[in-house]
Amino acid sequence: MTSVVVVESPAKAKTINRYLGSDYTVIASFGHVRDLPPKDGSVLPDENFAMKWQTDERGAKQIATIAKAVKGAKKLILATDPDREGEAISWHVRAALEEKNLLKNIEVQRVTFNEITKNAIKTAMAAPRTLDQPLIDAYLARRALDYLVGFTLSPVLWRKLPGSRSAGRVQSVALRLICEREAEIEVFKPREYWDVTGTFLTPKKEAFEAHLTHLEGRKLGQFDLATQEQAFAARDTVENSRLSVQKIERKRTKRHPAPPFTTSTLQQEASRKLGMSAQTTMRTAQQLYEGVELHGETVGLITYMRTDGVIMASEAISAIRSHITGAFGKDYCPERARVYATKAKNAQEAHEAIRPTDVTRSPEQMAAFLNNDQKRLYELIWKRAVASQMQSAEIDQTAVTLSDPTQQTLLRATGSVIAFDGFLHLYRESHDDPKADDDQSRLLPAMAEGDQAQTQKIKAEQHFTQPPPRYSEASLVKKMEEIGIGRPSTYASILSVLRDRNYVRLDQKRFIPEDRGRLVTAFLTSFFERYVDTGFTASLEEQLDDISGGRADWHDVMSAFWRDFSATVDQTKDLKITDVINALDQDLGPHFFPQRTDGTDPRLCTACGTGRIGLKLGRHGAFLGCSNYPECKFTRPLVLEDGEQTALKEGIRILGQDPETHEEITVRRGPYGLYIQKGEADPENKKIKPKRAAIPKNLDGETLTIDDALGLLSLPRTLGTHPETGEIIQAGLGRFGPFVKMGSIYGTLDKDDDVLHVGLNRAIDVLARKLASTRTLGPHPKDGEIVMIRKGRFGPYVQHGSVMATLPKDRSLDDVTIEEAIVILAEKGKTTKKTVRKTAAGKTGADKTPADKTTLKKATSRTRSANSKKESTTTKKPSPSRKKKDAED
Repeated sequence: MTSVVVVESPAKAKTINRYLGSDYTVIASFGHVRDLPPKDGSVLPDENFAMKWQTDERGAKQIATIAKAVKGAKKLILATDPDREGEAISWHVRAALEEKNLLKNIEVQRVTFNEITKNAIKTAMAAPRTLDQPLIDAYLARRALDYLVGFTLSPVLWRKLPGSRSAGRVQSVALRLICEREAEIEVFKPREYWDVTGTFLTPKKEAFEAHLTHLEGRKLGQFDLATQEQAFAARDTVENSRLSVQKIERKRTKRHPAPPFTTSTLQQEASRKLGMSAQTTMRTAQQLYEGVELHGETVGLITYMRTDGVIMASEAISAIRSHITGAFGKDYCPERARVYATKAKNAQEAHEAIRPTDVTRSPEQMAAFLNNDQKRLYELIWKRAVASQMQSAEIDQTAVTLSDPTQQTLLRATGSVIAFDGFLHLYRESHDDPKADDDQSRLLPAMAEGDQAQTQKIKAEQHFTQPPPRYSEASLVKKMEEIGIGRPSTYASILSVLRDRNYVRLDQKRFIPEDRGRLVTAFLTSFFERYVDTGFTASLEEQLDDISGGRADWHDVMSAFWRDFSATVDQTKDLKITDVINALDQDLGPHFFPQRTDGTDPRLCTACGTGRIGLKLGRHGAFLGCSNYPECKFTRPLVLEDGEQTALKEGIRILGQDPETHEEITVRRGPYGLYIQKGEADPENKKIKPKRAAIPKNLDGETLTIDDALGLLSLPRTLGTHPETGEIIQAGLGRFGPFVKMGSIYGTLDKDDDVLHVGLNRAIDVLARKLASTRTLGPHPKDGEIVMIRKGRFGPYVQHGSVMATLPKDRSLDDVTIEEAIVILAEKGKTTKKTVRKTAAGKTGADKTPADKTTLKKATSRTRSANSKKESTTTKKPSPSRKKKDAED
């Protein structure tokens, strides 16, 4: 009898199977085998938070594979990842098999390992345990929380704030952090200040710099030199002073190494040093954990990468210290091993820090077996782990004070030099502040107290205070960890969701909130403030930790949360759209209407001159509009670029008049982008629409001229006739871009072609390439219209007028005759008529007589109308799967 081992990934299954031998069958679950269905009612608060689990096609396939393997097996060993999610996957596998009554007389065991090496696997298999129920309960509580928040709060957003996507429990708090930082930047007012710096020479003519610290016997604060006049006066004072070295201070300091990586510090450092996103970092780390092929054997190179612990196994520390002594010398290895404790809030430290599984596998040795991302990340992990056990660096710091004879004017020069590099020999930690990374030695020349300082140059420099920096991926992860929201395994997905929802964008590796994200945040802080509060979210994380530690019951935690949360949601049922608009307009007013330098009202309507511009909500989302609507139809999308609104973004831009009709030609913004319009709609006859034309991508709507607009409105334009066939050739702009046309032959123009200026020769060349993939068979006997064979995207087809029929797979474009083509087209015509007749005849069309032409036309019209309504409904209502994706965190 064999034992069945279940792991998460097929790569891991293959490696572990090789380690365990023929007595074991190792199967991959491919992650979770069950999940909550993406619809309301999957979590039932009124039934003690019972959950309805669903197995999708992939999960069912894996369960069937496992079920087949356990028949006749002695043991089922659940060996998924050693964290909460891994425990949950094992629980789901066991539950799914129990529902099928397949675990009778089969012992179920749980094993965990922190690294995929032969020794670690053997050790884990020798120490099995039962499933950790408190950890499973914590998973159930977290899953229920995320589901209930997503599927309860998101529909409120969809109803009250059109155009928004979703609200997730932790995602919304992270979005709030980004939006609040942006608001700080917008209201920040720079403050001017000056400093005075001098270049001096020692008696040996060696140069050094010093900064003014005291003036007229008083220490200078940052803003004491606030104007150019004050700064220049201070500069003149220094220039006219006879300075000498008053005091020299020397001291030696130690700089200690950082601990080995946790999940969050790995994501931060990989972002700073390697430019990797959190998602890329975790994907690459997963590959290093699961193993690479080394000399015919798959070996895991790092320990488990989802952890908040900074401890390392004693055997690993001993191996690292031995390597340090051998590679760098005994001076680089401290007498005692370093012991670290995490500073992160709510850290559980259930696992080791991230480290190499074997320190003797140096980055240089592994480079040949790894791709570029793997190589860079492994080197980062290896160096950080080794450096964490190395000797501290020793730095000599020197400070020199210069003074005038009265000691009323003082300047200070500082310098440092690394006396012993210690761990810096191998690794230097990065920081978000570039100044913190400046480890370069700044040496001062030799000086003695009493030495005269010869003045070379004194300069006064102007500075301005800077706003707080936008969050990078690294600094946002650090902030979330500091305040205790989210968990190491969730940071990457949180950041990814924010970008996928188009709530934020990354610009120069910094998060900038989109207007959509700011609207959602403003809505949630106005009406659900408690649930996007960092303190409340952190306290909820602590309660989840209490559940996983067995100190709290998950049903009690969920009941307390749901009681208050559902009551808050109920209060929004009577919320009016005007209430939402007023709240958002008040919150986001400074963002959309920044104060103007000339003092004029930024909300004054530029179209009518009397209305007030404010936030409005439409079917496609939020926009800015005039209070004098409908008399004034001024609107503006929520777009700001560097604080300036362009003329087009202010509403309609008038280009001029049509020389023939004298109607106004305007550029406007519609739901699908910019377009040109001639004249206005007739209010008495709404069926008559003004002529419009889309603006191609190679033209800029901001700089479009009246001539360009008239040209676009005149499309399609005639270029001439074909020299061989005599057919008219035209150029036009279609749904998929610019084209040229000759009869029923269309040729697509390149993106560099200008549809307004393309010539006849270019059009003939484009059509020639198209004709090369077209073969003319001859006229159809019924109407004389040409029958052709063409190469299509999905293979060759026959065309007669608007009827197109795919060729059989065994026929090529070159060997079909006109007679065969007519037969194929006839069969296609029969199929089309049969479909339309079924529609006209009703649900049981087979029992009814064929309809006449009038009935067919009506049926066709109804079918098109139904399809149109279906498409419209699809646009308005997100599908269940989309709702799940949008709703959940």
